[in-house]
Amino acid sequence: MDKPTTIVGRDRQWRSTERFLFDGGIDGPLRIGLVSGRRRTGKTQLLAAACKEVGGLYTVCVQDEGDRAARARFAGTIAEHAGLPASALGQPEPWERLLRSALETAARTARTGQPPLVVIDEFPYATANAPQLPSLIQHLYDASQNGNGPGGRLVLCGSALSVMHELLSGAKPLRGRVMMDLRLPALDYREAARLWGIADPAAALRVHACVGGIPGYRSLITSAPGSIGEFDEWVIDNLLTTDIGVFTHTEVDYLLREDPRISSRALYFDILSAVASGNSTPSKIGAAIGRDANSVRYPIGVLESAGYLTKSQDMLRARKPTITVSDPVIRFDRLITAPHLGQLEFGRAQRVWQAAAPTFRSNILGAHFEELARDWTLRFAPDELGSPAGFGDVGFATVQDNPGRCKHEIDVLAMVGQRVTVIGEAKATLDRRGLPDLERLVRIKELLTDLGHDTTDVVLALFCTTGFTVDLERTAASRPDIQLIDLDRLYQPS
Repeated sequence: MDKPTTIVGRDRQWRSTERFLFDGGIDGPLRIGLVSGRRRTGKTQLLAAACKEVGGLYTVCVQDEGDRAARARFAGTIAEHAGLPASALGQPEPWERLLRSALETAARTARTGQPPLVVIDEFPYATANAPQLPSLIQHLYDASQNGNGPGGRLVLCGSALSVMHELLSGAKPLRGRVMMDLRLPALDYREAARLWGIADPAAALRVHACVGGIPGYRSLITSAPGSIGEFDEWVIDNLLTTDIGVFTHTEVDYLLREDPRISSRALYFDILSAVASGNSTPSKIGAAIGRDANSVRYPIGVLESAGYLTKSQDMLRARKPTITVSDPVIRFDRLITAPHLGQLEFGRAQRVWQAAAPTFRSNILGAHFEELARDWTLRFAPDELGSPAGFGDVGFATVQDNPGRCKHEIDVLAMVGQRVTVIGEAKATLDRRGLPDLERLVRIKELLTDLGHDTTDVVLALFCTTGFTVDLERTAASRPDIQLIDLDRLYQPS
């Protein structure tokens, strides 16, 4: 089963889907798979392509649709897949009979040598009015295992992450019955550059800082900046124009609507704004929005489980978690769009972008470049630096320098147990990085050694968007423990 060329990345996910469909033969009892991911990550594209390959039955549920209408829609899809008029099944049957009919129809219409496949997309929309669906699927599964029900493959897909993950929690009906639990993340930054067709790393970095690696935005935004010189105009025309489909304020509101737990979106908007502005603990977030820490813990947990916030641990101080906005679109909206919404509605996008330029550089681009530096260290550095086993866990840290009476923030730190493998600094500045930056990394290495960490084979990595001074490059050329990573190297294997 060949992955379509229209799908960028997703090689691992395509292989997992292929294994789910074919491993153990195409006959036998029912297998169940789950596919989840934030809205616009390409779930539908992946599953529709799989259905096309094997001749499977694909149906999608609709938000805020009543149960009877949902069953009628499902019945119509089954009829059409069987080559019959949509009304051929008459009055909509109960869900149990519809599910059985879908699997039986998929078995009759599957291509020769291909497994029967049924995909129910946006499954959480159906369970909103039919909460018995997981139990009914469990009964079908158990009957199939005993030879009393249809076989084939059933994939349940959804964007409401809390609902999808809840399907397998505790004593839920489908727990222990799901063979595939595929979660689609955003594309990595190199894949995102290929998706947008951007060859200029400086432009690719900035686009990724705005919209991340979400494939669905590419079809909604027809243009892409070919160079950094076109980036400002691209932002104004696409992200700050209220008439465009990816106007971030509208998009973020729609993202929050996906989670049924989020009823009062105003509170969640406030929390996202506070975190985007640099408040990284419950107490600081609460103080920023006029609430106590305990009152914001639950909504923070909701946003974290939905994939919109990330709680990361300082690698040297495990009890000091830092909360950050994990979705670039949300971060851009909270820092750029939302504060200037009134001006944008009057069509003053260019003026807003000029005023927001310092915020973009300091609060968005710099932090995003640090994230990409850690991503490179975790994802690409093992192969590109000749260490196939990897460099261990990757994150950030702070270390106290008592003799120097200061505290050092470490942008990139990789460790295997007590052995430090990478110490890195990442700067999205206008100035080239030089020998003083290297000296700072050497000092951090000494401090970590004094704390009892093994730094014998540590790599000292400097990341910079504008390159490095000649004397630093000369020093790095003579020392294999120093790695200089500019944008060209960040985006292209060395």
